[in-house]
Amino acid sequence: MRILSHFLQQMIRVGTLDLTDAYGTRHRFQGGPGPASAIRLHDPSLHWRLATNPRLALGEAFMDGTLTIEGGDLYGFLDLCAINYNGFAGHPLAKLGIGLGWLTRRLRQVNPIGRARRNVAHHYDLSDEFYELFLDNDRQYSCGYFASEDDALLQAQENKKRHIAAKLLLQPGMKVLDIGCGWGGMALFLAEHCGAEVLGITLSEHQLAVARQRAESKGLSGRVRFALTDYRQVEGRFDRIVSVGMFEHVGVPQYRQFFEKVRALLPEEGVALLHSIGCMWGPHPIDPWIAKYVFPGGYIPALSEVMPPVEDSGLFATDVELLYPHYAQTLRAWRERFMANRDAAARLYDERFCRMWEYYLVCSEIAFRRLNHMVFQMQLARDPFVVPPTRDYIGETERDLKPLRPTLVPDRATG
Repeated sequence: MRILSHFLQQMIRVGTLDLTDAYGTRHRFQGGPGPASAIRLHDPSLHWRLATNPRLALGEAFMDGTLTIEGGDLYGFLDLCAINYNGFAGHPLAKLGIGLGWLTRRLRQVNPIGRARRNVAHHYDLSDEFYELFLDNDRQYSCGYFASEDDALLQAQENKKRHIAAKLLLQPGMKVLDIGCGWGGMALFLAEHCGAEVLGITLSEHQLAVARQRAESKGLSGRVRFALTDYRQVEGRFDRIVSVGMFEHVGVPQYRQFFEKVRALLPEEGVALLHSIGCMWGPHPIDPWIAKYVFPGGYIPALSEVMPPVEDSGLFATDVELLYPHYAQTLRAWRERFMANRDAAARLYDERFCRMWEYYLVCSEIAFRRLNHMVFQMQLARDPFVVPPTRDYIGETERDLKPLRPTLVPDRATG
């Protein structure tokens, strides 16, 4: 406990943390005025593990129930940790853990097609019923676009699809490739509202089955096709390419290959739109708990890592937009919906899974509110002059796309 106490004394510079150790002794770590939280440890091994590998051990302890919250809630505790992050990052043991993350970063991101499929299945092939508990009706599993603070989740996701469609500069009849199409929402939107012919590709068999069923039920099977295919296996030419929430799974060693493939699939007048989570502090190892339990093989890129392979591929970045608060709002909406349906989630899986998912949603939201996460949308073209010289067209196109408000259907996640 001595090492953990030393670690926490250095870390807590703002607020108060009360910790009851595994032997029942209470410790207080206090900085300047700020929030307060209290936790209890139930396993003596945590005294060492939390000091030497806190980013992994903390999530595992909460999942396993060997760390419980006694004052406030999980969000308040992790928010207190985030506020004091600089005190944590500067500790020698924390630096050692981050250094080890750098040493293994490249190896963990080597992403051949077989590994890519296994990584996708780990997360996205959970049951359809589970995702219905917290996502919106269209199953948009990426950052919404909150044009107003009053926008509900479904409206924000509709805004996001319109925003991306506007940046694609679509005309009816254009061929579009959707890389990482998820459950098909974006592809169906582009076909239904923009008159595009869309091929959506995914590595998730669950998502593929749902996307195909949705296209058939909407009568769009003639204009939207879905395939279980890796982007590296796609051939042909597409007027437009869109990828939302997939680039985080590509891996740094494959960035050059990814953008070279996008360029090869675009005609000279083609346009692509990449929507991805990004890191504002420059290259940084992914959180080890997230990598182990939630997104194996995942990585949050810095723009400084993305731009060189874009330039080397012969593509031009014709527009880059950074979205700061939008994913935090999206994650909060998902967390509130998940917690409202937590009992149903426990019936599908178990308590440990529910604690894992709660921890994932909380720490992700805090990463966008307090730490280094953002979302970027990067518009790419082979010829930069195919894009209008000002951004006025984006708002104008958004307003022209109908319906301006999504059709609401009964939503299981809200009751």
